[in-house]
Amino acid sequence: MQRDNSAGTPSTPRSPRLRHRKRSTEQILPDASNTNGGHLLVDDNNKYHTMWIRAYSTVWMIGGFALIIYLGHLCITAMVVVIQIFMAKELFNLLRKAHEDRRLPGFRLLNWHFFFTAMLFVYGRILSQRLVNTVTSDKFLHQIVSSLIQYHMVACYFLYIAGFMWFILTLKKKMYKYQFGQYAWTHMILIIVFTQSSFTVANIFEGIFWFLLPATLIVINDIAAYICGFFFGRTPLIKISPKKTWEGFIGASITTMFSAFWLANIMGRFQWLTCPRKDLSTGWLHCDPGPLFTPEYHTLPGWLPEWFPWKGISILPVQWHALCLGLFSSIIAPFGGFFASGFKRAFKVKDFGDSIPGHGGITDRMDCQMVMAVFAYIYHQSFVVPQRLSVEILLDQIVTNLTVEQQLALYEKLKQVLQERLLG
Repeated sequence: MQRDNSAGTPSTPRSPRLRHRKRSTEQILPDASNTNGGHLLVDDNNKYHTMWIRAYSTVWMIGGFALIIYLGHLCITAMVVVIQIFMAKELFNLLRKAHEDRRLPGFRLLNWHFFFTAMLFVYGRILSQRLVNTVTSDKFLHQIVSSLIQYHMVACYFLYIAGFMWFILTLKKKMYKYQFGQYAWTHMILIIVFTQSSFTVANIFEGIFWFLLPATLIVINDIAAYICGFFFGRTPLIKISPKKTWEGFIGASITTMFSAFWLANIMGRFQWLTCPRKDLSTGWLHCDPGPLFTPEYHTLPGWLPEWFPWKGISILPVQWHALCLGLFSSIIAPFGGFFASGFKRAFKVKDFGDSIPGHGGITDRMDCQMVMAVFAYIYHQSFVVPQRLSVEILLDQIVTNLTVEQQLALYEKLKQVLQERLLG
């Protein structure tokens, strides 16, 4: 009996109609694959379906992000804390072995003990002075807060030591390797998560502008790379992330640079975004914008034709700094994503989590943001802060951070220095 090799079952007589239907199906599928670069039409449908899910999630994230930005510094900081917790949860679960954890009651709780100890240490150092400024008017609260801040580092140290002793006392025979591996992995997570978040929160209180612009540039670069790669991508960019293409990378870089220059001009005109927050209140901010956010008028070249509608252009000096941020976010920051891709391949996972439909987990969206936040803080402290120094800012720092006795000592010392210079 003759067999059908493709099906592995005996062939049976077919009617002409059935034979015709089979033949027509076999002709359609190859044609579809030839017209779509070797992929079936059903794959293209899935591709567009995924794109719409991703776009829908992106719109919701941008809307929620805009609302939080409007609510101010404390809400943005709270958002960063929530993101931290989700990132830590995803990373803790990455190397978790449920059957091992069942033999170690309380082991997960130990990880979170280290996490919240690190959170107390990092945010205590960043927000301590602003907390003091908030309660200055109440002497009793001021005294309590000052005492807490004085012993803040000691408290954090002993909380960490308590966790360290907890870990040692819970070591179990035949599980040493797993426990020490988890201990090291926990500390790596703390370094990754809190390095990024500490710089992010510091940027927020230096002025929302220095948090919002870098974060927005990463989002724009990510969206532009996805769209340009989706429609024009042909040439693979890097093996570790096969979906990335040169077309998407170049298109995103150009889009990000234009966006950086344009957005800096818009954001730089709102005091709510540019003024630093010196306390933990929620009131509206008013301050001297300083030279970086003061528009400068530049006359356009005379060789432009007469019919050209603009004779000059108003530019904020901070826009030139924004170009540096845009260059970094489009050229260097994507390597944070490449690192995350390699990391996931090493552990054979597609995404860090499934918190965001179409995007994966929170960590999948924060890979480039971590690199960008650190750079934005370092750039701000190195190139922007020196340009913002003024008598008003120095006086404010003296009044805020020095006691009355220290201020008087500074006054006497400064008077002595000036007299020596005048006489000399």
